[in-house]
Amino acid sequence: MGKLPRGVRLYRLRSEGSVVLADRDGARALGPERDLLRFIDDGQFAHYLVGDAATSPERPSTATVKIGIVGPRSAFTPHVHGGEHFVLSLGYAACGLYDSERGRVAEVLLTPGELIRIPEMVPHSFANRGTDPLTILAANTGYGIDHEDYAITAPEAERRAAGPSHSALIATTYTGTHTGTLAPVDYLELAAALRDIEQVQRAQGPGATTVRERLAARLRRLAQGLEGRR
Repeated sequence: MGKLPRGVRLYRLRSEGSVVLADRDGARALGPERDLLRFIDDGQFAHYLVGDAATSPERPSTATVKIGIVGPRSAFTPHVHGGEHFVLSLGYAACGLYDSERGRVAEVLLTPGELIRIPEMVPHSFANRGTDPLTILAANTGYGIDHEDYAITAPEAERRAAGPSHSALIATTYTGTHTGTLAPVDYLELAAALRDIEQVQRAQGPGATTVRERLAARLRRLAQGLEGRR
């Protein structure tokens, strides 16, 4: 990697879930001791590419982009984000989304290379169906993981609902043109939707990969080994 200009970084997102960072000084695997932050739950990690954990409407960077590493056969606690959310899955994932029009939880299965857009304040969960760590690329408008409105869980929504008013305001950030827009939130309703996702998650677990998906994963590792740098 000595040929890279100073300051240029190359990220290798491996099919088995590891991430290798290369620059002019050499290459190393990203590790929690120096490169990764806690990502909503214990055992889940994030590495920021754009913005940082302190990004907010008061400290904007327009959006945040980060690499996420999701533990094998695990899931994030169901939550909502104050800003819209894009996730590119590089493995086998499952996304549970609350459909407020139908009053039920919809599940979307993702395979490598599929990207999902989740609007702001849509309750959802995200799980790794595979037995290897899952690498994702996540982009959020307006909020870093340290902001109180980055990931609102059911207990937090219930806490807010017990406050002075059941209907409160949250500052949401949209792509590019609008920041700090106020939208009403019924936290009791939000907490109920998140609890519904939790029930589905407890009943179904993170899901599983199919025989075809496991075969495809082996072939993908083989292809990456043939084309990757040594």
